[in-house]
Amino acid sequence: MSALSQIKLPLSKLDLFHSDRGKEFDNRLLADCFKTFNITHSLSKKGCPYDNAVAEATFKTIKTEFVKGQRFN
Repeated sequence: MSALSQIKLPLSKLDLFHSDRGKEFDNRLLADCFKTFNITHSLSKKGCPYDNAVAEATFKTIKTEFVKGQRFN
């Protein structure tokens, strides 16, 4: 719930919530929240680290090619 509380826009505007943190994001309270706001939950399957490989590779490229070394106001 801490991760959701840090989102700056209304939860009703979200379509997808992705996390690679595992079981702590797989619980009833979050499932009910996602259902209430009609948010699709993206969570890796147990023993399958490749579920999020494309997203992780994309984020790494963004961080290393576009963000690292940049200064933001």
